[in-house]
Amino acid sequence: MRHSVRRVLSTAALLCASSLMAWPAEESWPQYRGPARDGISREVGILKSWPQGGPKLLWSVPIGTGYSGISSVGDRLYTMYARDGSEFLASFNTADGREAWHLRVDANRNDDMGDGPRSTPTLDGDMVYAMGASAMLVAAKAATGEKVWEKDLKTVFGAHVPRWGVSTSPLIEKDLVVVDAGGAAGKSVVALDKKTGQTRWTGYSDTPGYSAPLAVDIAGTRQILSFAGTSLVSVAAADGRTLWSVPWRTNYDVNAAMPVFVPPDKVFISSSYDTGGAVYAIRKTGDKFAASEVWKSHIMKNHFNSSILYGGYLYGFDDATLRCIDANTGQEKWSQKGFAKGSLLLADGHLVIFSESGLLALAEATPEAYREKARAQILEGRTWTMPTLARGRLYLRNQKTMVALEFTASASPTPVAQ
Repeated sequence: MRHSVRRVLSTAALLCASSLMAWPAEESWPQYRGPARDGISREVGILKSWPQGGPKLLWSVPIGTGYSGISSVGDRLYTMYARDGSEFLASFNTADGREAWHLRVDANRNDDMGDGPRSTPTLDGDMVYAMGASAMLVAAKAATGEKVWEKDLKTVFGAHVPRWGVSTSPLIEKDLVVVDAGGAAGKSVVALDKKTGQTRWTGYSDTPGYSAPLAVDIAGTRQILSFAGTSLVSVAAADGRTLWSVPWRTNYDVNAAMPVFVPPDKVFISSSYDTGGAVYAIRKTGDKFAASEVWKSHIMKNHFNSSILYGGYLYGFDDATLRCIDANTGQEKWSQKGFAKGSLLLADGHLVIFSESGLLALAEATPEAYREKARAQILEGRTWTMPTLARGRLYLRNQKTMVALEFTASASPTPVAQ
């Protein structure tokens, strides 16, 4: 009888894992800022008008504290939270929000800006990778939450925990998991074998920022962009050697927004505290890379959420003002107040805007003017986590609650995973 139960459980886990691996990428949100790490969803047919109370609420569940984003693959959600003095990585069923499993990652890190983890889990095949606010990196089986390996970046690499906690999110690059460790000399960016956690390479030297790494191709070379505490750096994805860097100083080293790649060879970065934004062109001469400033401006000052590039224009929060600027020149096209320091995603040619106090809005993604289609107050309190859109559902959270909204006309119920 015991063996039969084990076989049933094992079969269920395998079926769930198969579902996770096989689900179409265009309907998933497997990591921080979505499928391509650029804040853009591939969903179409989103609802362009809402009833007075907003899109239909499918479910609402209590959740622990933290600012971790919500990743979604198949019929599961993945996020992190703090509860009872510990940080957890957890999986939830998309159908009803019921928690499927949770895994303790580390002790909770108390903070004057809010307790709990900041990192967003990253899904890759049948695995999920997550980082605690005190630099504990874990790899677990996505179906069951069984821990496969863990790595304390403080112990292994001398990682520094920044003033407001580790906020970077793991990047999967082929067979590597890459993180901004902010470690000792030569260990600012580190790459580990995603199956075993063994160190594959380390590179660069800088204090940690709060951003997350991005992989891009420039001049035929695969590069990892890291927005560290005092600089933007590119290291070779193959071995971690420094390709190019530019200095970028911000008060308290709060370089938090992710770099935005402007194809084929430019990068946009932005910081708050009256720092501003800039675009750099990357040129290759022989086997050497160099970055040169295209423009720099105080107009776009991203604080903790990143801008989105769409149709040659950047949409983002200049501190507490939503703006659209020309990515090639930095020229402002329009601005809109009323959301404070909110966050964005883009879907179906529209901006999904989530204010830091729980107000949700929808506006056309056009440089011509700010054209709002709908708005509704969905949550209360501090909502610093960006929205997630997957399989027709929009997922939002604050420090107490996670909700699912029907966001496309074709959104359909999903079965509860057993």
